[in-house]
Amino acid sequence: MQPSKTTLLIRRERVFLILAGIFLCAMTMLNLLGITRFIELGPWTLAVGVLPYPITFLCTDLVSELYGKRRANFLVTFGLCLNFFILGFMWLGNALPAAAIQAPWQTLMLAEPVGLPNGDSVTGQIELFSLLYATTSGAVLASMLAYFAAQYCDVFLFHFWKNLTKGKHLWLRNNGSTVISQGVDSFMVVAVTFGAQFLAGAMTLATLFSLMAGNYLFKLTVALLDTIPLYICVHYLRPYLGLKDGEVGYEID
Repeated sequence: MQPSKTTLLIRRERVFLILAGIFLCAMTMLNLLGITRFIELGPWTLAVGVLPYPITFLCTDLVSELYGKRRANFLVTFGLCLNFFILGFMWLGNALPAAAIQAPWQTLMLAEPVGLPNGDSVTGQIELFSLLYATTSGAVLASMLAYFAAQYCDVFLFHFWKNLTKGKHLWLRNNGSTVISQGVDSFMVVAVTFGAQFLAGAMTLATLFSLMAGNYLFKLTVALLDTIPLYICVHYLRPYLGLKDGEVGYEID
């Protein structure tokens, strides 16, 4: 029995809500975890916030494929607004005066000067929030710039390849869009985040390029691997949402 229009409408909105939730959650983790820690993952040195970020490109590709370009751009634009929302509350928390009573774990004592991502150096007593703000606020600003360029680039290129191949070769538009947009994101976010340290002489050019290359190669590997889950999701979601091949769900006006 064919599902009713109301049932299909509910399914389409639920699936979009799930994809949007995963997209926004991964993006928020990137901003909050940021560069609070670096990890070694095989041959790559990565900021821990980078780990969930490639999932955002899988989500935008799924939204592009199932819901169309306008709905994908709507999601990307809302994500950009969320970046401003996060940055605004971080700035507000840093601007407001701290309470007189603080828990012991809210203050750290630094025995030696520590360089921060913005180029400043701190020593002695420092608030835990101030230290986190210094490491994450720069990452949020960098991710906003990289996000703006990379995500819109991803959506544009996805539909460019889709139109060029007349809706065929899903793997081509998935990888053809993500490979380029991941490169834009990786190089921009590292350059903006660590540019001050490089200019201050606290980071060498070789280290800067190493971080760029590590970020890009990791994201590129994940992007190539996500072709399999993309095909699986599209295969099962199209009939579930009542969409024929090449058809997309209704778009945002």
